[in-house]
Amino acid sequence: MTERGTDRASGLGDLEPGTAQRAQLRTRTRDIALTALCVVLLFWGIWSAVGAARGATAWAYSAVAWVLLAVAMALRVVAARGRTRI
Repeated sequence: MTERGTDRASGLGDLEPGTAQRAQLRTRTRDIALTALCVVLLFWGIWSAVGAARGATAWAYSAVAWVLLAVAMALRVVAARGRTRI
């Protein structure tokens, strides 16, 4: 019997209320969003730092990008610590 046949026999799909996957969905979505945000901010910070090193007036953008990256990383650490306590 396939895995899908087992799901149909139990009456619950992967993301139906009451399943483990449904309970973890919000946490996984938040992790993916925070990771994507950190990557975008990292690229923005690097790009603006290179622009500032070349003599452009991008130093303010670089500072904002690094501050936002630090905040996003702190939120990610706090969220990870909060999950391990539960």
